[in-house]
Amino acid sequence: MRAVTAVVVLATVAGCSAPGVPPLAPPPPPMSSARPPGAGPPAAVGPADWPTYHHDNARSGVADQLAPLGTLRKAWQARLDGAVYGQPLVIGDRVIAATEHNTVYALAAADGHVLWSASLGKPINGSDLPCGNIDPLGITGTPAYDQATGLIFVVAETEGGRHTLAGVDLASGAVTQRRALPPPNGDEIAHQQRSALTVLDGWVYVAYGGLFGDCGNYFGSVVAAPTTGTGPVRSYAVPTTREAGIWASGGATVGNGRLFYAVGNGESTQDYDHSDSVLALSPQLTLADSFSPAQWMADNAADLDLGSMSPALVGDRVLTVGKRGVGYLLDAARLGGIGGQLTRTPICQAFGGPAVAGSTVYIPCTDRTRAVDLDLTGGLRVRWTASVPADGSPVVGGGAVWVTDTDHGILYALDPAIGAVRQQIDVGDLPHFASPTLAGERAYVGTSSGVTAISVR
Repeated sequence: MRAVTAVVVLATVAGCSAPGVPPLAPPPPPMSSARPPGAGPPAAVGPADWPTYHHDNARSGVADQLAPLGTLRKAWQARLDGAVYGQPLVIGDRVIAATEHNTVYALAAADGHVLWSASLGKPINGSDLPCGNIDPLGITGTPAYDQATGLIFVVAETEGGRHTLAGVDLASGAVTQRRALPPPNGDEIAHQQRSALTVLDGWVYVAYGGLFGDCGNYFGSVVAAPTTGTGPVRSYAVPTTREAGIWASGGATVGNGRLFYAVGNGESTQDYDHSDSVLALSPQLTLADSFSPAQWMADNAADLDLGSMSPALVGDRVLTVGKRGVGYLLDAARLGGIGGQLTRTPICQAFGGPAVAGSTVYIPCTDRTRAVDLDLTGGLRVRWTASVPADGSPVVGGGAVWVTDTDHGILYALDPAIGAVRQQIDVGDLPHFASPTLAGERAYVGTSSGVTAISVR
């Protein structure tokens, strides 16, 4: 993708390797076992847990159980073996973090000490990639926890550009599943797995995008594998000649029995190819519906597509905002095809994952977070713009909107009514699109060196 801001932009498609790129390493031997022998029942997800990106498969980003906002203070800081680009998960008393060195950690929520760690292989060095700006490149997408199997699912990129889906036991850290999961089209090494994983009805859904720099012959795609670790996979590839990445950090937004994905710019500026779009896929990964702006050709030509922000689901409506800065309100049951939005309004250039509380959507704008209201007539209204340059992906809980300033390493708690700062605290150097996790009495933030825990009261 042709980046228009200094953010990590990762498209979801297969690509040709550039000259000098080493051949693919052989895939890992498959492993399949639901739980380690003698393991107890899987941990159930509690009301205060955070088992997937932005709390739930609808990607609401709302933590109803978070303690009311008091005085922020740093509870602990865990230094791990690499950057944590994905959002940390919280299950019971465990914080799960995955690093670009392909290590999955379970940390004690109380004090941050390491309960176990699991290595999934050597990450690929940036010098061995055809382009890109994460070095080394390992686990980038947010993992997802499956309470049916007790496994944390992650995708690791390893030497040679291989992508491996792994299932790690929450209780013990044992890697009980491992299988190659390449994108269906193009050159595997040109792909980066940036979007959050989704666990839904016994399947793990994985979206793929390209590397920063938009190199290679890549194609936006989604691949799904059974959570049992065996059996054939499902896949969907955007029907484009190249590009059309699915890389927004939130991955799929699930609602109305469908998975909604935002798709980036495709190579075509003449023949419609379902790029620059919101796609509704069935659980079987067949295309059920789509929307693209009427000016999709101009969007593709100028890299001003919808692929930079995950769709927001607001009841029976979908709100999508991309790099052009226009918000499109769609009917979730009938997205409208080309130019078929219910309404549109200028909002901001958005990158990351939004949060949804009632009829208000908090948008991850590149300059300052915005609160957008859906009114009774189906219109869109920007209610406020944050008073500080908060550009991360917002979440909501404890009477505040939580968002990071990724350039300066600050976590803000904003007033949800007016966007003013209620509290702020330094959390350390942050990767792009950083989004806090809210659970119990703490906020957890993945940083460039590990995880920082903030007490909210």
